[in-house]
Amino acid sequence: MVGLCEEADASVQASPFAIVAIGASAGGIEACMQLLAALPTDTGMAFVVIQHLKADQPSFLAEVLGRTTSMPVIQAQNGMAVEQNHVYVIPPDRQMEITGGVLTLAPRRQTNGMFTTVNSFFCSLAKDWGKKAIGVVLSGSDGDGALGLKAIKVAGGLAFAQDEQSAQFPGMPHSAAATGLLDFVLPPREIAAQLAALGHHPYLAPQAEVATVPVEAAATEDVRQTAIALLRTATGVDFGQYKRPTFERRLQRRMAMHQLESPQEFVRYLQDHPEEVQSLYRDVLISVTGFFRDPEVFETVKSVVLPAVTQQRARGLPLRIWVGGCATGEEVYTLAICVLEFLEEHPSQTPVQIFGTDLNEGAIAFARAGLYHASQTEGLSHERLQKFFVQDEGNYQICKQVRELCIFARHNLLADPPFSRIDLVSCRNVLIYFTPPAQKRVLTTFHYSLKPTGFLLLGASESLGGTPDLFDRVDSRAKLYSRKEVSAWLPLEFGARAATVNLLNLSQHVEVKAGDNLDLQRLADQTVLDQYAPVGVLVDPDWEILHFRGETSPYLNPSPGRASLNLLKMVHPGLRSELRSALQEAKKQSLAQSRQNINLHDSERGRRVRIDVAPLKHASGQTHFLVLFTDVPAVELPASLPHSRSSTAANQSAQQRLLELQQELTAKEEYLRTAIEEAQAVNQNLRVANEEVLSSNEELQSTNEELQTAKEEIQSTNEELRTINNEMHRRNQELDRLGNDLQNLLTNTQIPIVMLDGNQRIEHFTPLAGELLHFVPSDVGRSIHDINHQLSILNLPESFLEVIESKRTHTQEVQDRDGHWYELSIRPYRTLDSSTDGAVLVLINIDQSKRAAEEAKAARDYAEAIVGTVRELLIVLDEELRVVTANRAFYALFETSPDQTEGKSLFELSNGYWNLPQLQEVLEGVLEHDGQVQDFEVDRDFERLGRKILLLSARCLPPSVGTPRRLLLSITDVTAQRLLEVERAGLLAQSEARGKRPRWRTARKANS
Repeated sequence: MVGLCEEADASVQASPFAIVAIGASAGGIEACMQLLAALPTDTGMAFVVIQHLKADQPSFLAEVLGRTTSMPVIQAQNGMAVEQNHVYVIPPDRQMEITGGVLTLAPRRQTNGMFTTVNSFFCSLAKDWGKKAIGVVLSGSDGDGALGLKAIKVAGGLAFAQDEQSAQFPGMPHSAAATGLLDFVLPPREIAAQLAALGHHPYLAPQAEVATVPVEAAATEDVRQTAIALLRTATGVDFGQYKRPTFERRLQRRMAMHQLESPQEFVRYLQDHPEEVQSLYRDVLISVTGFFRDPEVFETVKSVVLPAVTQQRARGLPLRIWVGGCATGEEVYTLAICVLEFLEEHPSQTPVQIFGTDLNEGAIAFARAGLYHASQTEGLSHERLQKFFVQDEGNYQICKQVRELCIFARHNLLADPPFSRIDLVSCRNVLIYFTPPAQKRVLTTFHYSLKPTGFLLLGASESLGGTPDLFDRVDSRAKLYSRKEVSAWLPLEFGARAATVNLLNLSQHVEVKAGDNLDLQRLADQTVLDQYAPVGVLVDPDWEILHFRGETSPYLNPSPGRASLNLLKMVHPGLRSELRSALQEAKKQSLAQSRQNINLHDSERGRRVRIDVAPLKHASGQTHFLVLFTDVPAVELPASLPHSRSSTAANQSAQQRLLELQQELTAKEEYLRTAIEEAQAVNQNLRVANEEVLSSNEELQSTNEELQTAKEEIQSTNEELRTINNEMHRRNQELDRLGNDLQNLLTNTQIPIVMLDGNQRIEHFTPLAGELLHFVPSDVGRSIHDINHQLSILNLPESFLEVIESKRTHTQEVQDRDGHWYELSIRPYRTLDSSTDGAVLVLINIDQSKRAAEEAKAARDYAEAIVGTVRELLIVLDEELRVVTANRAFYALFETSPDQTEGKSLFELSNGYWNLPQLQEVLEGVLEHDGQVQDFEVDRDFERLGRKILLLSARCLPPSVGTPRRLLLSITDVTAQRLLEVERAGLLAQSEARGKRPRWRTARKANS
């Protein structure tokens, strides 16, 4: 996503009023007049007209537009400040921009053969005027203005275009509509009405008017939160991580479009119109990009990044590039072109994968198509256009070689798993829309995605922010960084699922444990019966009671609090220390232990207890313990002690008490010694265990990091596979659609067509071709020369090879066995990359036209034969009175030939003897009035022929379709007839003269 920088916000605050930029070309003057005529004079806006004007002629556009509006209309001059309620017109042969509200002029320049004066001004207005920039595209025959409207939309402004029905030339409005960013598509007068309504809205109104409107900060925040919640519900995207000013500017722009001034009204409008939520979603994601934007950045990529990532690269290891926020794909294709150019200069078999991702699905679909208007190719040289693009009806299609390197997919940088093992990540001017925590998250994601030798490319207005320890600066001007190794693991969370517990395994474990307890019970019973038969319990290595034996209540009682079967918690407090000592010794030495004469005092009486602990080895290898409790009789005094019968009962009691105390002291000393040893052993074990725990903790932490990394790699791989799978699914759908289109085209085409591959094998044919050539479906894949195709075609293999080599169409007339005529056309089969891979045979039935032509030729020959035998001179003239043809009588009389006559003017024949003004006037009158003339007499002395008296008759021939008008001129030679008539008239005159003489003279003569 390549957008305008945040500097636009500062310019917005300095914009006192809105500026409407009106771009137009052919047919745009009339549309401008209609728009200005319908505008009121107090809109509070300024208007700038950018019309494509001829460079070599003075412009009267300001005077023409001045007649349609009462606002002052001024031809712009360099350094002129823009004022409210004024109209400014661009001068001819000038490029105009605006900086700080001041117009600047420069000589007009071309981009790829096109003038982009509208784009230039629109972009400068967006950068300078921010949200108060309004772009209007009117009638025009090219695509100028489309890129400028994108820039205006990114800055928060509004975009208008004239509807194509009302435009004399719909080229510019169509290109503007193709961007999908227009806010209003209306006729010029309705555009004026909409502008007048928007002029006083707080979003666009002059600062003096806005100052009277109270600012509702809390209400605006409610609107923002509601809009974010609705967008999250409808699209799954959380815009709460986008910068607040940028998002609020989009909200205010939508409020202005719907003429809503209260935030509460806009909230209700969003809730009542779900389509407006989608429109807001597309509005927030608006981005502007272009081919080779900031060319020096891509030169740095070619000179620094590509040599570094391709040097000593393993064979077959692909070069992987990720463009995050790719918008409509221009930057993705730019990087692909750079890679191809680099690989041409440094030949290598390195595969290339370039991933382009964006949130906007519409932009991704546009990028996949790779079809751009000529106005969108700004930044591309003529050589790159010729090499990497295919021109198609004014648009430019990315060639197949480039498109095959690029994969496009929808991806959320803040939520979706990233790609992995990337050599170059390009994310230019996307981070400027995120909050600092979101920026840090994205940069951390990029650090994870990159290889240790990878590079990061940021936009001109971006920096590393809170992550300077992740990347090293490589080129400050190009904002190029290299990945830095870090010692700590960077946490990345993409919503991993919690593990589930296998309840079946737990139940199985409980059942096995219960079964083991039953075996131990039988073993304990056998031991007690054989040796002791006192009361006791069976415990596990953790002193948990597994089985009670006999009545244990004199020795064991449940302890207060949480229920527990631990033996040391249930035993009588007077037995606890001795029991603990015996259990630990038995566990340590794996030998039976005994504690005797343990004095136990309770509320009723004192007694002595013996404790026996016997270890029991189970078949599973685990050791359990049988603990037995036995009451013992009172201890008698030893014989060595002095006794006297005279001793009182008190002395005996004291001696008995002393013996008990000695025994208790001995037991306490033994217990203390054992406790100290156990404590030391426990401490040693604890130290070892602590070291083991620390080591295990480090290992677990390392394992956890490895598992986390593996999980992230798996997630990234899954995301990449999902992207590729979606791309393959989309391409399969396109192939299915194309297959269906081809099948329907072949089935419904009433023309015999056969498609052949490079080896002249049949790939497809239409049903009519199958009927005519006697093809069946099983003939697909066979060579056409192996099939009796019923046509008399000579040298078909040679013609086929000639078409493939020359890439020119071969045409000839052929007949089938029934004598029907067809026109065979062999055309090259062209692929998307303009190569030839076979041929297409097309047969057109020309039997009727062939026979009609033959009949017409026979009729013409018949007519020519008749004309040739007529003695009367005949000439056919065209509309310019040039000789088309003449008959033999004409050529014979005037002693000329067709080469000397046909194609020449009648008045040039016979050295100009036909050049008679009266004759020319008469013949032109016949052509003009479609009339005729009879017996026009021409009396001239012709060279070598002498005097000739000719009668000319002329009439227009009936016209036929597709032929020019013709004039038939017949010439009759009446020279001999006229001379005879003159001679006869002379004789008659002489005769009459003789008949009138006086008779006397006659008689006299006779007499004499």
